Amino acid sequence: MVFADLFFIYVFIPAFAILYAAAYLIEKKKEKTLLRNSVLVLFSLIFYVWGEPVYILLLLLGVIIDHICGRTHKEIAGIVLHLLLLAVFKYGNLILATVKAAGADVPEVDIRLPIGISFYTFQSISYLADVRAKKCEPQKSFPRLLLYISMFPQLIAGPIVRYTAVASAMDARKTTENDIADGIRRFVYGLGKKVLLADQLGEIVKQTMGAELSSLSTGMAWLGLIAFSLQIYYDFSGYSDMAIGMGKCMGFQFPENFDHPYMCASVTDFWRRWHISLGSFFRDYVYIPLGGNRCSKIKWIRNILIVWALTGFWHGASWNYLLWGLYFGLLLLLEHALYYRKGQGECHGVTALFRRITGLAFVVLGWGIFYFEDFGKMRRFFAVLFGANAVPVSGDYLLKSTLSQNALLLAAALLLCFKFPKTDRRGVTVLRAVWTTAFLVASTILLVGASNHPFLYTRF
Repeated sequence: MVFADLFFIYVFIPAFAILYAAAYLIEKKKEKTLLRNSVLVLFSLIFYVWGEPVYILLLLLGVIIDHICGRTHKEIAGIVLHLLLLAVFKYGNLILATVKAAGADVPEVDIRLPIGISFYTFQSISYLADVRAKKCEPQKSFPRLLLYISMFPQLIAGPIVRYTAVASAMDARKTTENDIADGIRRFVYGLGKKVLLADQLGEIVKQTMGAELSSLSTGMAWLGLIAFSLQIYYDFSGYSDMAIGMGKCMGFQFPENFDHPYMCASVTDFWRRWHISLGSFFRDYVYIPLGGNRCSKIKWIRNILIVWALTGFWHGASWNYLLWGLYFGLLLLLEHALYYRKGQGECHGVTALFRRITGLAFVVLGWGIFYFEDFGKMRRFFAVLFGANAVPVSGDYLLKSTLSQNALLLAAALLLCFKFPKTDRRGVTVLRAVWTTAFLVASTILLVGASNHPFLYTRF
């Protein structure tokens, strides 16, 4: 089950909302959360079973590991078990294929990737690590630990929520009318990002990066790469908006996951704004324990490359993701060497405008590495991108046609990358209600009769 689906929007959510509201009314005077938590766990399990009827057992096994290891002070053992499960179910096929390519005789095994395993595994690891570091007490209640891991709004594609961020809300939480209104707006805004922007941009990507590369012009290659850069942003940030919005309606404050990343001043700044929950996870649980920047320069470089190799490999069981991670790790090291004096935050050597333009260009080029799991296709695409199939713009009729047909879509996608000031004036409040309704209606119309468009990050 995915969020951008009519069944989820008009059947699953209303059914959940009715039962959850009834539980809230029953518990309102007692200031308890048992019934609400039970409804949330029930619907979370239904949500996961809908798409993963077998692998629900794997999710439950993970919660059992968390419960036992957390209470018995065997946190390291629990973390190791989670990493082993992740290695088998996410990277098993890649490991076997690599061993077979090296000449070994290994059996053919097709291990299907459990949806959301990267996200809920990292939540489990963060919980066990925080318990070990005494940042929180181990949860004695198995149902509440199950609630934390399985909560359906952020179960399959994040954001990666720390246990400490929701622990108190599992025990006691209140939801105001403003919270519900803000949450609904955030959900619909995310839905619009996915259906009205990401899915439509995906059609351009199919016609370019997903088409026969030998006939692709350089102009169309650049258009496809820009479209994919926008598609993956609106797809993933749209999911995060929907998750945060649903959480807010229930009284949970999930962390922000995106902060207008394409407004970045550099590659370093981009990664402070993109997939924030993943970046903070690797910072707190890998980079800092390795020594961070409080060590020799050689070790610091090692730490950066380890973190970015893991960041890349986290995204998928293919070597292009590892290359993508190392690409950004090297870019960050290069930026630090060029722009920052030791012990100072000031940049030097180039203008801020040049740094912004080159940083954004390198980010966009990185998405080309990310897209192609086949290295042969990747090489051909970059050859086209840099002039192998150069056609004068004046004679590139397909490029002109695609741009004219998608001018409004591309303009809207580029415009919404920018951050606009917030205001609470009455006229703006009315306008918000109007565009929220318009987004919902337009998204519904596009979803009627449409094929399934899962979120890109659910496969990671």
